[in-house]
Amino acid sequence: MSARFAIEPLATAHRRSGFTCGNARIDLYFRETVSQDVKRHYATCFVARELASDRVAGFYTLSSSTAPLTEVPEPLARKLPRYPSVPAVLIGWLGRHSDYAGQGLGAALLFDAIRTVATAPIGAHAIFADAIDDEAAAFYAAFGFTPLLRRPRTLYLPVATALGLVSL
Repeated sequence: MSARFAIEPLATAHRRSGFTCGNARIDLYFRETVSQDVKRHYATCFVARELASDRVAGFYTLSSSTAPLTEVPEPLARKLPRYPSVPAVLIGWLGRHSDYAGQGLGAALLFDAIRTVATAPIGAHAIFADAIDDEAAAFYAAFGFTPLLRRPRTLYLPVATALGLVSL
């Protein structure tokens, strides 16, 4: 996978207009809004660029986040300090161009996001993922993410657990 794609920060040279993942909301966000979020420091965006064609094959965004401790499932919450919220990084958007379906690119993007969070010089206990639909929620759950109690489409994975999924 890594020899075929480079995952790098979004730049103006990345052509976003033809991106289509099969979900109109994700497509619209990536084509028209993501650069505004990056410019305003609401999110950082990383793209998977196919080396042979220079084509954007996928992307993900990261933002700082927290969740009330009361929303974390009890088996996880009881292991945490009694602070009112849990510091985290949010994978707000993740999309893979439909032409690259079934090639493991979604997992590669997720693992890159985990490595990025784990190696960042800032504390975060967990990685949250905002799933746009049930299919996306199932994708994250397959990697061990657990839904928050009051927001079932926001899924939670401790960074320490996430590190077990990737080799740094």
